[in-house]
Formats: sequence, structure tokens, C-alpha cells
Amino acid sequence: MAATEAALHFLCRPVPCQTYANSRSTSPCSFKYSVRSKKYYDYGCISQKGIFQNYVGRRVIRNRDGVFGEEQDNGSKSLICNCSGAESVQEAFREDGSKRTVKGVTEDLDAAQYLKYDKDGILLNNELTLDTAIGNTFGGSGANDLEDEAWNLLRASMVYYCGNPVGTIAANDPSDSNMLNYDQVFIRDFIPSGIAFLLKGEYEIVRNFILHTLQLQSWEKTMDCHSPGQGLMPASFKVRVVPLDGDDTATEEILDPDFGEAAIGRVAPVDSGLWWIILLRAYGKCSGDLSVQERIDVQTGIKMILKLCLSDGFDMFPTLLVTDGSCMIDRRMGIHGHPLEIQSLFYSALLCAREMLAPEDASSDLITALNNRLVALSIHIREYYWVDMKKLNEIYRYKTEEYSFDAVNKFNIYPDQIPPWLVEWMPNKGGFLIGNLQPAHMDFRFFALGNLWAVICSLATTEQSHAILDLIEAKWSDLIAGMPMKICYPALEGQEWRIITGCDPKNTPWSYHNGGSWPTLLWQLTVACIKMNRPEIAEKALKVAEKRIGRDKWPEYYDTKGARFIGKQAHLFQTWSIAGYLVAKLLVENPNAANMLVNIEDADLLNTFSWTLSANPRGKRPRKGPKKSFII
Repeated sequence: MAATEAALHFLCRPVPCQTYANSRSTSPCSFKYSVRSKKYYDYGCISQKGIFQNYVGRRVIRNRDGVFGEEQDNGSKSLICNCSGAESVQEAFREDGSKRTVKGVTEDLDAAQYLKYDKDGILLNNELTLDTAIGNTFGGSGANDLEDEAWNLLRASMVYYCGNPVGTIAANDPSDSNMLNYDQVFIRDFIPSGIAFLLKGEYEIVRNFILHTLQLQSWEKTMDCHSPGQGLMPASFKVRVVPLDGDDTATEEILDPDFGEAAIGRVAPVDSGLWWIILLRAYGKCSGDLSVQERIDVQTGIKMILKLCLSDGFDMFPTLLVTDGSCMIDRRMGIHGHPLEIQSLFYSALLCAREMLAPEDASSDLITALNNRLVALSIHIREYYWVDMKKLNEIYRYKTEEYSFDAVNKFNIYPDQIPPWLVEWMPNKGGFLIGNLQPAHMDFRFFALGNLWAVICSLATTEQSHAILDLIEAKWSDLIAGMPMKICYPALEGQEWRIITGCDPKNTPWSYHNGGSWPTLLWQLTVACIKMNRPEIAEKALKVAEKRIGRDKWPEYYDTKGARFIGKQAHLFQTWSIAGYLVAKLLVENPNAANMLVNIEDADLLNTFSWTLSANPRGKRPRKGPKKSFII
């Protein structure tokens, strides 16, 4: 009873956060109508300014003379376009589109050079070399040539919508003729790019990305006559140029999202909405601009994601139940169920959302459910996902087929599941969170992203967080080797690989998601090390990456156990490899900046854990009251 009262006191208490004005935004970005922009163009000149506003019965266009105007059904009359929306704070275009001002520096730019359209009508960046006008305009003064090169490549990957930057494409390799969907802006791929721009003090592209992807959240999407839950964020989007209905001389730009209905495997991106919330909080903390998260449409977007994640189902566990391929590992790799990566991002997103939600009566039930999930999720992960030598020995001695509330082996794990490699591999000092947990099944593989983000968001305890870093140091030759760092360890091989991956030719042993080395994980390793006051680990890993990543043309991933080969199907000039290096470099130079990504454990939350575990060891749930709906 004492534990229950303590938990109720915590769950129903006011949530500590800033005071929000919460005034309704009048920006056109609040409405779906602002997703499209219409214009006329001549000789490929396509520069324009701002977000074009669409209203019932009229459209804002740009005519052949470069003049913005408003066209109505009953005739036309000119007016200057004063669009707001995802406001541009660094760029301004002249009426003729030939010059552009960036931070007060004016430079000649041919509009056709600035952006181009491919034969399919897709808006792309020009094939820029490092010394193009755009690269020189944006180029920063890096600490060395490699950093300068990375910044120029990151600039060249930027995607523009209505003249404003809205993201970065996944890869920008001019020699690759088969880009598949790597020419799209992916939510998860943009996160390190967004963090890099925030650290550089360039907030516009992150703000635009947040607001435009929010617009896409409310789109109707179906696959085989079925629609997923409201609140789902897309995996990616493209800026496409399509002919304007009824007018052969005009085109319009549209944002074309993919919610998984066109992706390989047709898997919905569970992590996209979680990453979006994490980036939104980072933007507010870094820029000091809280007006974005205070907007009515943004607050509603946060609640829609939370409602989707917190909805009741058949599952008995507080972890999110997902299909295989619903996160960074987006192919069949045996992570269906309750993968650690999703749980770490879920916990982090819950903490970020609780911090940003405006305190209002309509959100009280949602906040109570959020706090309740935080408590249950943290207890579950810390208690049942953790393994070290001591815990392995306990599992080795487990009794099975226990039926009682006091069972030690709650998930009926059979001791023979402990793989032989782990017995020899586990160091005496160190440990990690396993990859997955289900009835009678523990996935003992080490997954880097899930463990690193558990450290960053305080899902792991302080002791566990240090043990994870101890393990990385002890197993440096396995997890870091020739390039930081392994996405998972060890690789699936032989019959196990054939059964679990379905003989996937891309996920062969020690390649791609199956034990490949991914340079983008460097930035997450850096944040985790800084949080635990062990930056020397990140600095050492950064030096390993700098030896070859630029020479190898910034590949997506590396193959072989020691990361000696560039991945056999890896795209070069992979944007999040570039951005991951830049974020790591900037954070090592300015460790305090990592605070925008770190979640510090709530003291009241920690006290609730202690009360719950000590006073109610049987874990029997109290009887629930009437179910309440979440008001959005």
C-alpha cells in the first residue's frame, strides 16, 4: 500500500516544465494547405522565397517575370508574397532570383546552378563539387581539412523546398546511378545533420524540418486498404515538382512522404516519431527558441505520437511491441518483439515530451499515463535486460516452469539459451543490455544504438552506464576495431543466418546490419561518453575514424569483423556518416553542448522505483479504475 501511494503521488503530481504562453499560431505551416507551393518558371530558373500560402479559391504563384502574385478564380491581381510559415532567418532572394544573401554575404548564384530537377520531376541538389559557390558560401572554418571537407559535403546534401532548406538527402554520391530511396530526406538520417547544424548555430534548417514533417504527420496513408494509427511520422519524404493542374506552363512543388508503403519490406517506421520529439527538444534547448514547441500544432503533434505509443494492446509488458525492421535495422534481423533500440528511444521521447508538454487540464490524463509508463519501462529494462558475469551466472542456474508471483525466472528462460560465445566474451568488469526479451527468449547480442541511447537518456542506471562503457573499452578490438562502431555483435552466421535473415544477401555475416561497422554511431558514442564524464573514450574512437573515413569517401558502413573493407553495397558520401563525424568533433570540443540530448533521471522517479521494488516485490498490479481517454 505504501508503494502504491508513493507511486500515485508521483504520477499525479504537476510536471516540472517551463511556463508556456501556448498562443495559437497563425503561421500557414499550421495547415496542410501550406505543403504545396505553386510557381511559374522559365529556362529552369526555380528560385523563390518563403512558403507559399494557399487559401480556398486562390493560389500564390510566381510568373515568368519573377513577380509573386495571387491568382483568384474570378481573375488575377498582383500582390507581394509575405509568407511566414517555416520562416527563413538566414536567406533572402532578390526578385530576379539571381543573388542570395547568407548572413550578410551576397553572392551571385545562377538559379539553374543552385537547384535542378531530374527527368522524373524530383527536386534535387545540383551535383556540387567542394569549391562550388554554395560550398564556399556556407563553408566554415573547421579545425582541419577533414572537418572542412565534411561541412562542404553536408551543405551539398541539403534539400530545399520553396527556397528554404528542409533537410538533407541520405547520400549524395554523384557516381552512383542507382540511388533507390537514398535521394530522400529520412527522419532518422537527418538527426545527426540537424544536431550538427544546431551546434553550428544554424537553426533555420532544423526548424523547417520539424514543421514540415509535422505537416506530413496528418496525411492519410493506406496500404492494401489499411490505414495505420493516427500520429505516425513518415520514414522519409521527397520534394517533387509536378505539373500544375489545368496549366501546362506552370509547376508546383509538393512534399511526397513515405510511411513505409513504398519501403523495402513495407515496414512502418516506429522510430521516426520518437526521433522527431528528441530533435524538437534539442532545437529548443540549443537555440533558446521555445516558440516552436509551444505552437498548438506542435503540441498536438507530440500528443498524437504519445497516444499512438501509449495505446493499450494485448501485450503484458511496458515495452513497445514492434515488427522486424522498424528502426535503424530496417531489414529482417530477428529483432521483432521488444528490441532495445526502440525501448531506449521510447523512454527518451517520453522524457522529452513530458518536459515540453504545456500544463493544461486536457493533458492531465496523458501525462499520468506517460509517467506511469516511465516507471514501468525503466524497472523492466534495468531488471530484465541487463547482463554481466553475475547475471549470466544467475541465468545459468535458473529453474524453469515456475508458476507463482514470486518466480525468479519470470520469462521461463532456459539456461541452455546462453550462447557459448558470450561465456568467453563477457569481461569480468562490464556488462550491457541485451537486444530483446520475450517469453522463453533472450537475444544476447550487443546492439550499439540501444545501449548507447540507454546511457544518454538514463534508462540504464549510473552503474550500468559505466559498465557499458567498460565493456566497450574491454572489447575495443571487437566493437570499434578499424572503424567505430559495430551496429551489433556478434554476426549471425551459418544456419542461424539463413533462418533468421531469410538468406538476405545484403546482411551476410559481418556486413551491413549483421555485424557491420557504422561511422554514424560515433556521435552517439560521443554523447554517452561525455554524459558519463569519460570523453577520452570518444576522443580515441574519433582518432580511429579520422585515419580513413575521408580517404574512403565517407561510406555508409564497413564490412568484415575488423571493419577493414568498405561495405560491399555501401553508398559513398553517406550524409549521416558525415554528420556523425561532425557532431562528435564539435561535442569533443564543446562537451557542455551535449546537454541538449541528455536526459537526467528525475529524483522523484528514482524514489518511486525504490518504493515499488522494496514494498511490492511480488509485482502484483493494483486494480485499475475506469479507463480514461486522452484528450488531444
